[in-house]
Amino acid sequence: MGKTLAKVSLWDRAGRRLDVRTRPNVAAGGVLDVAGISAWLVDALGAFGGHPVEAIVPVGHGAGVAALKDSALAFAPVDYEATIPDDVMARYRAARDPFEVTGSPALPHGLNLGAQLWWLEEQGALEGTTLLPWAQYWAWYLSGAAVSEVSSLGCHTDLWAPAEAAFSPLAQRMGWAERFAPVVHSGAVVGTLRREIAAATGLSPEVRVLAGVHDSNAALHAARGFAEVADREATVLSTGTWFVAMRRAQGDAPVLPEGRDCLVNVDADGRAVPSARFMGGREIELAAHGARVDDPAEQADMLAAVPGLLAAGTMLLPTLAPGCGPFPDSTARWIGEPGDGRAAACLYAALMADAALELIGARETVLVEGRFAAAEVFVRALAGLRPDCRVLVADGPCDAAFGALRLIKSGLAPAARLRQVEPLAGDWEAYRTRWLQETAQ
Repeated sequence: MGKTLAKVSLWDRAGRRLDVRTRPNVAAGGVLDVAGISAWLVDALGAFGGHPVEAIVPVGHGAGVAALKDSALAFAPVDYEATIPDDVMARYRAARDPFEVTGSPALPHGLNLGAQLWWLEEQGALEGTTLLPWAQYWAWYLSGAAVSEVSSLGCHTDLWAPAEAAFSPLAQRMGWAERFAPVVHSGAVVGTLRREIAAATGLSPEVRVLAGVHDSNAALHAARGFAEVADREATVLSTGTWFVAMRRAQGDAPVLPEGRDCLVNVDADGRAVPSARFMGGREIELAAHGARVDDPAEQADMLAAVPGLLAAGTMLLPTLAPGCGPFPDSTARWIGEPGDGRAAACLYAALMADAALELIGARETVLVEGRFAAAEVFVRALAGLRPDCRVLVADGPCDAAFGALRLIKSGLAPAARLRQVEPLAGDWEAYRTRWLQETAQ
């Protein structure tokens, strides 16, 4: 359950994806469309009713929280892009814990889950409720079991202290820690499918429902199935609405700069993961005027446009998502003529990804996964910008859904194989230097 898309995929025991159903998510009125997603989810699961489904694993973004009261949803979850009143946000910012405690940067709107809870608390909306992270809400919807899980709690929420493996001082002071449902491992079986959902979908009521996991950490868990990534220095760049770089550091972890959208994620096993992010999918959509940059049929034309863009010095300066990413306070502007915007948008995403990777000290291996791994200009420009790294992509599905599958079968290796990306020709050092200089002005 992402911010932009809801997706249900069907996998076999060997790790092959058999089918997938998707639905665009549209938040309205400052809340998430739970009712619309729920109705679609039952239909999507019903399409798989003829298969011997054994387990379902929910995956969700990390900036949604559901409140249950009297065995029902107390109110629709807040959309993290809803505007929280300035006076509310000021009081919250004065109360939140330091970055050094939570590894969670101060983010705009409701991207810090604690800000949503503070706002709801001031409205008296949390009285008598049980709180669930977004992924675990769907575990409850499917099974009736209310649990929480650390990769969701530890994702820039202000609610978790990674070094202590416990709720943050803020969450404890406010009484929110006690409101959250019990914390279990992401791979824990929390129950079986509700009988009414089994009847509506044709699935067995014995289908196991797992606790579930935060989406970027599901992608990280998937990547760790590759020998090139497991138990070694490597960084996974998960791409979707958000681009999230997550480093498995060998030796000392880097000191992350506060204020540049760096954070400490918590993986599915509760371990701290130095991370950096930006709203890449949203920014590409804006820069390319809604056109797809990952369409296989369009890659050759987009690649052909790159030499002209580089020769002309065409570039987009950050940022199209104010308050987010490595340059949160910069104002976006174009230098030069971007043409239809698609190739230029990919060059911008590569420069932003390179900056995010640099912030967390990424080296040796970078595995790009998710939708934009298929955008050749993006991945090949990134390889050009990072000549000392191997930039890898998979030749088949190895995404957050596969990471969820590995929670059921931990030793499962991906059916996909990795290939090393060939860098695009160009003076990437000069291009990056000018981009950084223009950004600093």
